[in-house]
Amino acid sequence: MFSRFVVLFDASVFYSAPVRDLFIELALAEFYRAKWTNQIHDEWIENLLRKRPDLKRKNLEKTRQLINEAVDDCVVKNYEGLIRGLRLPDKNDCHVLAAAIKCKAQIIVTYNLKDFPSKILSKFDVEAMHPDDFFLNQMDLNKGTFLATIKMIRKSLKNPPKSSKEYLFSLRKHALKKTADKLEDFLGEI
Repeated sequence: MFSRFVVLFDASVFYSAPVRDLFIELALAEFYRAKWTNQIHDEWIENLLRKRPDLKRKNLEKTRQLINEAVDDCVVKNYEGLIRGLRLPDKNDCHVLAAAIKCKAQIIVTYNLKDFPSKILSKFDVEAMHPDDFFLNQMDLNKGTFLATIKMIRKSLKNPPKSSKEYLFSLRKHALKKTADKLEDFLGEI
C-alpha cells in the first residue's frame, strides 16, 4: 500500500549521504511519498561543489540520476508559476514552497527552519520540520520497518563498513542526534 503522505525534501538534506540514504530508503519502504525538484537538485549540487571542490560534478549528476530513478514520481514539475506570489525570509526559497504547494506536500524537511516560518507555511497547510524530528516521527509510526531499514542501510555500507555504533556516530555528525540517541536502545536490531 503506497502512502498518501507527501514530503518535500529541501536541498539541505541532500548534502550528506547518510541523511540522503535514510530518506530515500524510507520512501522506498513506503513511509511517505518523497518529492523534490530539479531546481532543488541544482541547489544542493552547486552548494556541495562550492564546499567540496574535490568532488566531481559528473559524479554528483550521477547521484541525482540514481536518486530520481530510485523513487517513483519524485520530481515535482510545473510549480514555477506559483513562485512569484510567495514571500519567505529568503526569496531564494520560494521555489521550495511552490513545489510543496504544487505536489500537496504536508511537510518540507529542511535544516533551515528559519527560512520557512510556520506563520507563512500554515496558510498552505504545510509544515517545515528538521530532519531529526522528521525521522523520529517516522520511527514512531512503524518502528519495526524503520529499524529494518536502518539495518539494511548500515549493512550496505562497504567503504568502509560500519558497526551499529559507528553508524549512529555518522548520524550524530549530520545533526541527527535525537534519532541516533533513540536508536541506541536498538543496537542489536540495527
